[in-house]
Amino acid sequence: MKYSYFPGCSQEGSALDYGKSTGAVCAALGITLRDIPTWSCCGSTPAHAVDEELSAALCARNLDIAAKDGADMVVTPCPSCLSNLRAALYRMRDDHFRERVNELLDEPASEKLPDATSVMQLIGRLHDAEDIGKRVVKPLKGIKIAPYYGCLMSRPAKIMEFGDPENPVLMETILAACGAEIIDFPLKTVCCGAASGIPERSLTALNSGRILALATDMGADVIAVACPLCQMNLDLRQKQAAKAMNRLFDMPVMYFTQLMGLAMNIAPENLGIEQLCVSPRAVLAKFAANNGGGK
Repeated sequence: MKYSYFPGCSQEGSALDYGKSTGAVCAALGITLRDIPTWSCCGSTPAHAVDEELSAALCARNLDIAAKDGADMVVTPCPSCLSNLRAALYRMRDDHFRERVNELLDEPASEKLPDATSVMQLIGRLHDAEDIGKRVVKPLKGIKIAPYYGCLMSRPAKIMEFGDPENPVLMETILAACGAEIIDFPLKTVCCGAASGIPERSLTALNSGRILALATDMGADVIAVACPLCQMNLDLRQKQAAKAMNRLFDMPVMYFTQLMGLAMNIAPENLGIEQLCVSPRAVLAKFAANNGGGK
């Protein structure tokens, strides 16, 4: 199959590390991702709240370009982008809705648009746990990971099709194959409040603080994420969360691709690890020590 890559706007800036680690891991797994030519913002987060047809048109433009480029599937690392792309595909099953969307485009979208999936799902589809394990050079043994999906990756279930919406397990499967010790984290699909980060900072601080507190209390070395908004919220705003919870946090929040990359012996600089706000020094030290590299 031919995969078109939709990086999303965050991969160009705040989630540059996610983009780097995604590219490095996919290359190591033999997955070729080619950017959608002249891709543009899908309008994720604000657009659908203002105008569903305009939001779908922004997505349809990118999907149509991918279709004309011969893509069988559009792949994106961002759950928010994925949610918008899949919602557009779902709504455009309605001929009347599709007609109104087409009126907003330069020309009608292709009748057959490629489906959209996440990078995580693509990895899981092409490489099972045994295969991933064979590619591990330096296992994540001894590293306790709290997997955190956020609220968008698996919901709404009929659109996202990501397994159990309350208890997805794909990230656990992938990281366990990399040798990590996975914590059964009960808040893994609870909202961190990132979307309310500007209008309701106090609410966001409490939501993210609850996640950080439980991960800390359960002995996690790191929280693994797959969402740029969640990562930024739990990492960049950790001091705000600490103030709201009246306790200190020093919890690294890393993309699952960064952790996979370490296990596959990809250099940290090629994974964007230096961009993290909360230093993962303790995680890297344990990783090195458990792989014979000392502190």
